[in-house]
Amino acid sequence: MFVRKKPNKSGKISVQVIEKKSGKYKVVKTVGSSPDLDTVERLVKEGEQWIKSQRGLLELPFNNEKQAVQNVLDNIAGITVTGTELLLGKIFDMIGFNAVKDELFRWLVFSRLCFPGSKLKTTEYLFNFHGLSIEVHALYRYMDKLYNNYKETVQLISFEHTRKILGGSINVVFYDVTTLYFEIDQEDDLRKTGFSKEGKHQNPQIVLGLLVGLEGYPLAYEIFEGNKFEGHTMIPVIEKFKTKYNLPAPVIIADSGLLSKKNIEDLVEKGYEFILGARLKTGGKGQKSKVLSLELCNGESTILDWEEGLKMVVSYSEKRARKDRSNRERGLKKLEKQLRSGKLNKSHINNRGYNKYLKMEGEIKIEIDRARFEQDSRWDGLKGYITNTRLGKDQIIENYNNLWKI
Repeated sequence: MFVRKKPNKSGKISVQVIEKKSGKYKVVKTVGSSPDLDTVERLVKEGEQWIKSQRGLLELPFNNEKQAVQNVLDNIAGITVTGTELLLGKIFDMIGFNAVKDELFRWLVFSRLCFPGSKLKTTEYLFNFHGLSIEVHALYRYMDKLYNNYKETVQLISFEHTRKILGGSINVVFYDVTTLYFEIDQEDDLRKTGFSKEGKHQNPQIVLGLLVGLEGYPLAYEIFEGNKFEGHTMIPVIEKFKTKYNLPAPVIIADSGLLSKKNIEDLVEKGYEFILGARLKTGGKGQKSKVLSLELCNGESTILDWEEGLKMVVSYSEKRARKDRSNRERGLKKLEKQLRSGKLNKSHINNRGYNKYLKMEGEIKIEIDRARFEQDSRWDGLKGYITNTRLGKDQIIENYNNLWKI
């Protein structure tokens, strides 16, 4: 609800309380009218005070059950927002975010949780439920203000809260990266085209690296140029975080996208323990033979000595095997369809994705390499974790499985 001043033909200005329902504006209460501007301003304040008195209150005619239910349904949005914001306000202050002395920051946090949407939708939310008239371009500018003025404060508050939740120490951290694209044509120093996880390779983007603690509590984030290789982002973020808060080196957990020989060398050199998702199929011939010789049943795992003091934990899951098999068969059907339509040529024969199942027959004919397709079935259900920790295999798998919370 919000207060509106409506000029009349008589020269008076009516002061009304307006509510938006089902996309339509409705007059909830007419506070009064007057040609005198001072009186109008007094009526506006009365209207604002009336809205505050009504927020969170709902008149229910208990002698008319149908009308009571309808009243609740008609006001469900306001009830939900008011109740949620009351709860969020307590949590917001308890964590310590009220140290950021900027009321718009508070409203933006609430709106992101209550009605997540575009910046334009956010301005509608703030107007409809709080009577705040904020232009959309002002919200875009505020994002720069938030980053430039409050980023370090917000991260420090998040870190201190996380440390308190986790009992005072942060021994394990999880790292992952994603890409965020922009619907613009021109690149700049930060927004550059690169490998897009959203498939928007033609759009300039940024790379976002996020570090969280156990249970997904946030610790730190950094942004990088859109053409930066994701494997080169992990060490800088972790090093900056550890130095900033003067922490002992935590155990690093990340997926196979961050696995590279250089990253492993840097982690070992800097004294970090780590658990990284492994690419079992890309090991040496002896390593692959060692994995394929395992005869693991559903839910079983084992530890193998790997290379240069590292260990490889290998687990097997029937559920994962079914998924792997389904993915391979879906990829094969897609290739077969492309073959029938004549869309494939010898330039498509490579090791990218399921194209590895293509081969040349004679000089010009392309066909499916079904032998290779069947050979890959030996890997179905197997999952690897490369580590230098002294944890047991079950602990290694359990810690890695928490990575999804990032």
